Amino acid sequence: MTVLVEPADPADFPAIADLTVQTYVSQGWAGPGYQQQLADVAGRAARAQLLVARLEGRLVGSVALVLDGDFGEVTAGPEEAAFRMLVVDPAVRGQGIGEALVTACLQRAAAAGATTMVLSTDPRMHAAHRLYARLGFTRLPERDWSPMPGTDLLVYARPLG
Repeated sequence: MTVLVEPADPADFPAIADLTVQTYVSQGWAGPGYQQQLADVAGRAARAQLLVARLEGRLVGSVALVLDGDFGEVTAGPEEAAFRMLVVDPAVRGQGIGEALVTACLQRAAAAGATTMVLSTDPRMHAAHRLYARLGFTRLPERDWSPMPGTDLLVYARPLG
């Protein structure tokens, strides 16, 4: 099966919201306040390039690629890009969909002139950490941060090019 990664269409927003909220809530990664942010796909699309993954025409994943602006809180300058809210439908995990979405982000960021891709992730997202390591990301513990009390995030980076 071939995974197609493409820009999201506004018609995809409800499915992206459902998938994102369900994924984060089912794993215990999102309290009620964050659920609202996860569901705000239109707001995310206004501040990032929203990409979707389709498998046999069905939306099975999404990610927000941040090339500039205030949605990439983890970036340290204009040479850095980031991605956020990477989600894959649990029914199709392990089929390369997360990797396809991250690879698309890396390619688009490099084409836009970024030299580094950074991301922040919850310490409990072990499958994501394995994916990031496999794709050449390394930890930047000096840049770990906490967006709110009780929420600690790990930072990873990878050179582009």
